[in-house]
Amino acid sequence: MSNTEYQHVLNLASQDRHDEAIVFMRRYLTQHPDDAEAWNDAGVILYRLGRYREAAVCLERSLDGVKDPFHAFLNLLETCLAAGEFVTLGLLTETMIQKKSMSIDFHQEVCRDLKKRGYSAAAMEVLLAGRRNGIEDSLRMYEELLSEQPKIALFCGGDGATFLQEIQHWLADRYPVQMFEGNTVEQVHRLMEWSDISWFEWATELAEIGSRISGVCRKIVRLHRYEAYLDWPCRIRWENIDALVTVGNPCVHEALLAQVPDLPHRTKWVTIPNGLNLAKIPFRERQSGKNLAFVGNMRMVKNPMLLLQCFTKLIQINPDYHLFWAGKVQDTVVEQYVRHMVDSLELKENVHYQGWQTDISSWLSDKHYIVCTSVIESQGMGVLEAMAMGLKPVVHNFPGAERTFGQEWLFDTPEQFCAQILVPQYESIRYRQFVEQRYSLQQQLGHIGKVLADLKTPVYRSVDSFRAEAVLS
Repeated sequence: MSNTEYQHVLNLASQDRHDEAIVFMRRYLTQHPDDAEAWNDAGVILYRLGRYREAAVCLERSLDGVKDPFHAFLNLLETCLAAGEFVTLGLLTETMIQKKSMSIDFHQEVCRDLKKRGYSAAAMEVLLAGRRNGIEDSLRMYEELLSEQPKIALFCGGDGATFLQEIQHWLADRYPVQMFEGNTVEQVHRLMEWSDISWFEWATELAEIGSRISGVCRKIVRLHRYEAYLDWPCRIRWENIDALVTVGNPCVHEALLAQVPDLPHRTKWVTIPNGLNLAKIPFRERQSGKNLAFVGNMRMVKNPMLLLQCFTKLIQINPDYHLFWAGKVQDTVVEQYVRHMVDSLELKENVHYQGWQTDISSWLSDKHYIVCTSVIESQGMGVLEAMAMGLKPVVHNFPGAERTFGQEWLFDTPEQFCAQILVPQYESIRYRQFVEQRYSLQQQLGHIGKVLADLKTPVYRSVDSFRAEAVLS
């Protein structure tokens, strides 16, 4: 495509013929992938079409070489606002600061502008990005932004805050947050009355109590897995819940809908996979070896029957393999069965039950494979964490497993299990990258931030006020 044809793209855009313009622009970018100005123009055109996520990808790419990163960033800022991607905006601000493309004065100007326009959540992300990179902000500004954020109450109950800890830490920097520590219905009501948004971790008793109160605050319920197989979903008044968050296994969704068929009509339903804080998970390049790890408490859902049959088949092929098991005994029947079968199958020399591990990273340091034989998992966080460390996954094809892990590392039979172990391919970096691309904590927090913003967000202003001075003025 020539410069004349490129000018034709801009002419089409200036005439609001954006559908035609983007077709020609794609052809141009195929031939000129390093043209930062064109990526910026493409982002503006996609923005005009309301395709905000695609626009953001193009605009972000333009930042590496555009002549005027100031206006390109403003275009990107408006795109993130339109898409509700406030967390992404904070990450982009951080990138701009690190590249020396954002001055302290400009950073503070952006914070003030966003605050003035009613985007306190977006302003908070920009401000915190500055803090993370040495830009001293006004304590008064932070306190003002914090006061404009919705107050969030967190309710966990007996199932605990294991999957909420990283989220809680993230929320505490951005919102006034209180964790429920009471034990009476009256105390639940009191904290809900204090909050603007009440988050119920686990769709169990506290969520049921909270759902019986309408009009006090906005409410989010996060359902993991086991709740969908009990009667809790039928006991929660979903019409009083503003958002249901599930982790993503479609079979869990199927079980949920079997109990509450009209659920999608009673509340907003979003799927947000659990995220891993990869900064806290050490990666090491590994080679194939003989040590298999199994992380899971002794209970039926972990399917130790299949585990022992698979491992027996493996050591019949090569007796040098060893299985190491970390976890608590939760079911005495299962524990008795495991001991009995280890004896009957003559596995004593090769199976090593080592109990609960407080430092799972250290325990996995000399392991080569992470094995999962569960009959169902909401996501399989233990497997994903081990993959992030560089271990190869070998996962039973439980319902929904392909959705989480893809097909490559799954097995149906003991013979297929052995084939997964014995195949020569072993690529630690691929296992880490798989988790980075699909299950990073940052992605999870971005989705959660959008859910919270959707519960309390000003009406977005007209597209006519979009700042496109960089190319289309």
